[in-house]
Amino acid sequence: MIYLTKRLTFSSSHVLMNPDYDSDKNWDVYGKCSWPHGHGHNYTLEVTVKGEIPEETGMIIDLKVLKKIVNDTIVDKMDHKFLNTDVEFLKGVIPTAENIVVKIWEELETVLEPGMLCELKLWETENNWVVYRGE
Repeated sequence: MIYLTKRLTFSSSHVLMNPDYDSDKNWDVYGKCSWPHGHGHNYTLEVTVKGEIPEETGMIIDLKVLKKIVNDTIVDKMDHKFLNTDVEFLKGVIPTAENIVVKIWEELETVLEPGMLCELKLWETENNWVVYRGE
């Protein structure tokens, strides 16, 4: 089994808040990330796929094809967007890194060959990231 990773970047803003909480409770849970005007991140998304190496091509997927799939499905929809309202697949979701990476997985697994998606790593900052393996 071979694992291949493509890294892409996008910039987005969001505010972390639970609509069922008042502003004091949101502040207690999310701190400055709950400021009503939001804040932004320069995200890095690493998409890892897996597969057997086909003899005829020597690659499990052409990296240009993988880049196009991820750009069309995820990056173009999230780049320079307000995640709370502008991204259809995030509607009604508190846009924490954890929730974002799960929703990205759900979108990508519909357009990649079944079983090919292996791992997503979403970097929110250089010091904070989440990893999801579809489990």
